[in-house]
Amino acid sequence: MIKSFVINNYLAKEFLKITLNISLFFFCLGFIINLFEEINLFKDHDIGIGIPVILSLLFVPSLIYNMFPFVILLSGIWLFLKIKRTDEIITMRVSGMSSVSIIMVPSFIAIVLGILFIALINPVTSVLVKKYESIKSIYYEKEKDYLAAVTENGIWIKEKNYGNNYIIKSSNLNNEYLMNVTIYQFDGNNNFTKRYEAKTADISSVNWILKDVTVTDIDGKVISKDKLNYDYKSIYDIKKIRSLYSNLDTISFWNLEHEIKLLEDRGYSTNEMRAKLQRSLAFPFFLLSMVFIGGVFTLGIQLKENNWTYVFVAIITSVLIFYFNDFSAALGKTGKLPIEISVWMPIVIFFIFGAVGLIHANQK
Repeated sequence: MIKSFVINNYLAKEFLKITLNISLFFFCLGFIINLFEEINLFKDHDIGIGIPVILSLLFVPSLIYNMFPFVILLSGIWLFLKIKRTDEIITMRVSGMSSVSIIMVPSFIAIVLGILFIALINPVTSVLVKKYESIKSIYYEKEKDYLAAVTENGIWIKEKNYGNNYIIKSSNLNNEYLMNVTIYQFDGNNNFTKRYEAKTADISSVNWILKDVTVTDIDGKVISKDKLNYDYKSIYDIKKIRSLYSNLDTISFWNLEHEIKLLEDRGYSTNEMRAKLQRSLAFPFFLLSMVFIGGVFTLGIQLKENNWTYVFVAIITSVLIFYFNDFSAALGKTGKLPIEISVWMPIVIFFIFGAVGLIHANQK
């Protein structure tokens, strides 16, 4: 019992140390790459190095969060390769441990890390990404002139056309129509000039068609009331409106259900948001399957391969997992598969592959 506790404690410490080292490596690599991108992006702004460094520090944690399954895969391969190269695995097996029992410790840690990442790390990274985008928007006037958001009070759009500023409010989206539309017009100095009210707005293209329009002036006096169509030129169409939540990294796990309900109430498609929720729930099991696959490629192979072989196998496996996961997610977003199946199917396949491989290795 004492010997088993000592071995398990050793495996846990080694796995956590390797995971931390690999995470730090990817953090530094991601920081350097993103820093060069930010410097290139701000080359026309006289801001020095400070802002790109801050932006990189805000962005990279989210990148590490998204890459963490592959960090766990590499950590598992590294750990099992280490105990195999140093013949520590022989000592463990002599003490009565099988390949399955050896892999249980890093598997348990992977599940715990997955839960911690979803419950604690994800809310932090979402706040950092929001801060990243807000700082970046300060240096781009176009982003300040053109904004769109979905709130509990409705759909809000801000844009600039022909020297005037417009703020648009709608109660909800119904297919290709904005419902109960109010357009506030301001001049170049942000002085209110007119208000347009329409029952619907066809936004199938950037040339909106407003129906049953009432126009009032600054004093609230009705200028015109037209039952016919009224044209409004916008930069937004139905595709852009539906992609307001294109950066889901800004949304915390704890806010996903609220955001899904909000989008449903406003007539938006919630496929991407629901897929993110399911991916979050599946995250600990995804990490577990990565540990299993790492065990298959090391403990399940009896040949004395060199380290570069394992590195190559890990890279190829990561690429295949990424594309398979991405392909399955695309099927869910386009409605070819139910969201739940598109998210959980790859993870179940990875888990089964790893479990079967470990059982086979355990019988050797």
